[in-house]
Amino acid sequence: MAEVDESQFSIMSLEDELTCSICLSTFDCPVTIPCGHNFCQDCLLATWKESYSCPQCRTLFATRPELKKNTVLTAVVETFKVRSSKSEPNLAAEESQVKKKEIIRCDTCMEAEASKTCFTCMASYCEEHLRPHRENPIFRLHSLSEPVGDLLERICPDHHKLMELFCSQHDRPICSFCLQQVHKGCSFTTPDEQRSRKESDLRSNLGLLDGKIVKNETIIFEMKDMQNKLKDLATSRKRALTAEYQQMREMLVQDERDALNAVDREVETGQTKLRVLMKKFGDNIDNMTKAKEEIHSLLSRSQTQAFLQAPFNLPQAINFEPYSPKISLDSKKVLASQAFAAALKQHLTELFKQPVESRLPLNTPEVESSPGHPKLPRSHSPGPQAKTGQKKKTPSMKQVSLKSDICTFNFINTSLVFLEPKPKNPQTTGDGMGDKTTGRSMENLLEFGGKPRETTDIPPDISTAEKRCELLKYGTVLTFNPRTAHKRIALTENFTKASVSDEHINYPDCPERFAVCSQVLASKGFSTGRHYWEVRLSSSNFVGIGLAYNSIDRKGPTSRLGRNAQSWCVEWFNVKLSVWHNSSETVLVNPNPKRVGVLLDCEAGTATFYNVADRAYPFHSFMFPFAQAVYPAFWIFSSGSSITLCKLQ
Repeated sequence: MAEVDESQFSIMSLEDELTCSICLSTFDCPVTIPCGHNFCQDCLLATWKESYSCPQCRTLFATRPELKKNTVLTAVVETFKVRSSKSEPNLAAEESQVKKKEIIRCDTCMEAEASKTCFTCMASYCEEHLRPHRENPIFRLHSLSEPVGDLLERICPDHHKLMELFCSQHDRPICSFCLQQVHKGCSFTTPDEQRSRKESDLRSNLGLLDGKIVKNETIIFEMKDMQNKLKDLATSRKRALTAEYQQMREMLVQDERDALNAVDREVETGQTKLRVLMKKFGDNIDNMTKAKEEIHSLLSRSQTQAFLQAPFNLPQAINFEPYSPKISLDSKKVLASQAFAAALKQHLTELFKQPVESRLPLNTPEVESSPGHPKLPRSHSPGPQAKTGQKKKTPSMKQVSLKSDICTFNFINTSLVFLEPKPKNPQTTGDGMGDKTTGRSMENLLEFGGKPRETTDIPPDISTAEKRCELLKYGTVLTFNPRTAHKRIALTENFTKASVSDEHINYPDCPERFAVCSQVLASKGFSTGRHYWEVRLSSSNFVGIGLAYNSIDRKGPTSRLGRNAQSWCVEWFNVKLSVWHNSSETVLVNPNPKRVGVLLDCEAGTATFYNVADRAYPFHSFMFPFAQAVYPAFWIFSSGSSITLCKLQ
């Protein structure tokens, strides 16, 4: 096969040389016959019916020649097909890679171009001087091949014999004498077989490089998108902070500047990290692209000896797994600034309602936190309400200091409940449930002179991510209770998937079924121990996940989760994430989770909700006493939306 200088001609000029003269198409499984011509194997066999002759030069063969696949020509044809399918810019860039084939002269006349090389005679011959090899039976056993120009390199320097073997152990060509002496006992193969193995390895490396490049490019695209999201999120945070500070700007101008600068620093830190990683991944792509070009250069070499001795090493970048960093604006300073602004505004609003005479005592603290007093609550989320008819005392502002009150607002996104000690043996007897416990709790609260607060402390690690494997130790298997499912909710996959249907399901009527809200409870409830489960959301919109007592109303308008005292709910409504209990709402920062984990600790009286990704990131925690067993509860509204109880593993 003739080769042309790729710096002057396109590889497309090889199309004639790579075309079968029988079917006039590009070679498909090319084979070479003794006269040196190449054909598609199927085309050649179709012409050989009664006699065996070359369809091109009409050379007649006495017996049917043995056909072997021309692996080198096959590789060239595959390269041609790949490159011919590429765009013209790519073709123009790759056309400079084919080298002009050197002309090999006959070793007898030294003038004519050689048509064959005899590895037995170790010489190349033109058609005229090749006649003895074709016609004289004495030369029948001589090994002929296409002309090669590196005969001297194929001679063993130690034994002056043809190196027709390849030592796999020492990675070098050897002769038969070498195999009996220095390389005795070594594993060996033929150069053609060794070339095939190396070609296979190089092609595998090409696939690996392609995969890594695609991964790096995907990560860079994701990080570019993350840059835009960071800017949008920063704008949203600034707008929220500015709104909080607007009513007290004269007093807190400097604090507002500090809060905004904190967001800017977080954005700059995140973008700096992204820029560094993007540059690193870009450099890795460049290194791996160069490695690809080097492999293509090796595969284009026609000289087997030079091909086998050419070294190749994969770049170090191949060992680096690209990753998308987890970057957010939820630093302690940013979250604390936002929470402080909201809490201080509420406190000042209440403070300015009082006469000037009543504000003055607040400047000197009168109540200090001590081991004998329960800690003040640190949020304003709703918790279980006091028993109906229980009298609440009017708070005395003189008993609480400004300093201690403001310090209570040092975190966000945590629901609060009554500071009730959890009864060891809770018993429920109608409406008198927990009267003594509630009474003691109210007395403790009223020692502070304030109105009853609605929770105790939350776990100290609410803002830190946890290893998912630690939570899985408390994993439990849940299924949906079909007797509680609203008739718009379809339960599938062995009662582990709930989705909203456009048509009502033909469920039998029963008292446990929700009749107004599209809700469903789990089949089992919990009153002791720790339990953990995970829920996969089809979309973070019009979905609610929570807990409910079995006594929750099923028929009335207040049966929706969080709109009564018997249920607690984290709810996604449009783009807003809210916490609901007893019809009181607290808006949270929406982490847009795809998978939500819930850890219920009955002994501590807590339920923590996690955004589950590579780790579990808590975004909210309820605290409440267990007056009775609580059941996992779910609300779905949008048609086509679904929630799935995950298999924990």
